[in-house]
Amino acid sequence: MAPRASELGDFLRTRRAALRPEDVGLTPYGARRRVPGLRREELCLLAGVSVTHYTRLEQGRGTRVSREVLTAIARALRLDEDETSHLMDLAAPARRPAQPRPEHAGDSARQLINAMAQVPALILDRRNDVLAWNGLGHALLGGHLDPGDPDLPAHRPNLTRMLFLEEHMRDLYGEHWPEEATLAVASLRLTAGRNPDDRRLAELVGRLAVQSEEFAERWARHPVRTCTSGTKRMDHPVAGRLELAFETLQIPKSPGQRLIAYSATPGSPSERALRDLLPQGRPDAAERPRAVLSAVSARG
Repeated sequence: MAPRASELGDFLRTRRAALRPEDVGLTPYGARRRVPGLRREELCLLAGVSVTHYTRLEQGRGTRVSREVLTAIARALRLDEDETSHLMDLAAPARRPAQPRPEHAGDSARQLINAMAQVPALILDRRNDVLAWNGLGHALLGGHLDPGDPDLPAHRPNLTRMLFLEEHMRDLYGEHWPEEATLAVASLRLTAGRNPDDRRLAELVGRLAVQSEEFAERWARHPVRTCTSGTKRMDHPVAGRLELAFETLQIPKSPGQRLIAYSATPGSPSERALRDLLPQGRPDAAERPRAVLSAVSARG
């Protein structure tokens, strides 16, 4: 079975297992049910598709599935918009993997985030590699790292890798880390489905699955979710407790790249803490990364 066909089958099985007959208005039949959730026959009855055809699809042997059939299956499984989009991506014809090339943030994007001196801002690629960050973005998420690391592909930070493999990020999110971890995997699942030819993305997933049991467990559940805005709650080693809103903007001239900016409610303790994180125009501003590194070391 091809890896992509296996992904499609696994996704369908997890979603079928999550539904009970009574959830979709069916009366369970049979004294014992050997599988959790809906049986294939029950799902096919709801979707109006052939059991044989659906079984081949779930087993990774189905080819050229029409959009109408996929839409019917998505409706029967009660998939949301993100899950339906992911199903369509997984069922799309496979493409030949392309040779990955290191990406770089454009000059205008860099100029923009550097002009946003009062808010943390970063440029990320589709894999969550940090291509650029401004002073506050570096201080907020990577003050223990060299500020020039995003310019060096071999040393470039990756937010998903940091989240699962660095204690600094676990401490940063504290009690909210499990929620952040699940959201990161759900977003990465969508990205992987849309970019099956991205070898570097596949390598990232493979490494994380091997190095982090918590990542592997979440990945196996097939969560999918788009997250372009929301709230982050952090316990920063220098700034303390922070509650920040974030917004994500796509960069049209660089497909797959996006700008993420964080902000605090005006007049809130978070705004004051954020403003003090990287004081502008003060002689000790350059020492802030060292202060963050010292605080992280002290926690350890």
